[in-house]
Amino acid sequence: MSRVLLVEDDPAVRRGVQLALRHQGHDVSAAATGEEGLERLRSFRPDVVVLDLMLPGIPGLDVCRRIRERDQVPIIMVTARGDDIDVVVGLEAGADDYVVKPVQARVLDARIRAVLRRLDASAADLARPRAESHGDLIIDRAGLLVTHHGERVPLAPSELRLLLTLSASPGQVLSRQQLLEAVWEHSYHGDIRLVDACVKRLRGKLGELSGDPRYIQTVRGFGYRFRSS
Repeated sequence: MSRVLLVEDDPAVRRGVQLALRHQGHDVSAAATGEEGLERLRSFRPDVVVLDLMLPGIPGLDVCRRIRERDQVPIIMVTARGDDIDVVVGLEAGADDYVVKPVQARVLDARIRAVLRRLDASAADLARPRAESHGDLIIDRAGLLVTHHGERVPLAPSELRLLLTLSASPGQVLSRQQLLEAVWEHSYHGDIRLVDACVKRLRGKLGELSGDPRYIQTVRGFGYRFRSS
């Protein structure tokens, strides 16, 4: 049974989603505000956070950023419009995935189960006998640890899975659609912004802020590839 922290201010939506997730076998703790959600994060210690962006008090985006400052728990954000700029901003703030209101219980349940499978899949599908060295970047697939310049890099599940997927085949170009299906288990083309936002976050954590990334290169019009040396 997975532990889900639901942060949603609308009482009707909160009750409906909470009941639906419990029916799907999840242990759910619900919070009505960002402040309450951050408090529950410490006491409930969830496996995944479902976070509404439109919250009273501390906005959902700030809640997302605060969680990411100290925790790599998967975050699925809930947004009112799928084409809203808030989706991109939320993903860049650290969310792993998103769903659009009105929330469909089966879709949310599928996204929760998918994000929780990522670390297990990373270990089972991509495990290699020892750590790989790519210059100053060390990837320990068995231990699911990444270090850069000798320091551990804290990665959210989607970031880790993306790095493991790209680095499994150095030099090979993977399309955004291929990465979307491999990392997020989505097939809808409109969700490729998940890939771009995650690449941006990953590059930032690896210190790749220049126009010539050392490890994750953009192949314009196609996708991304990992450069080992």
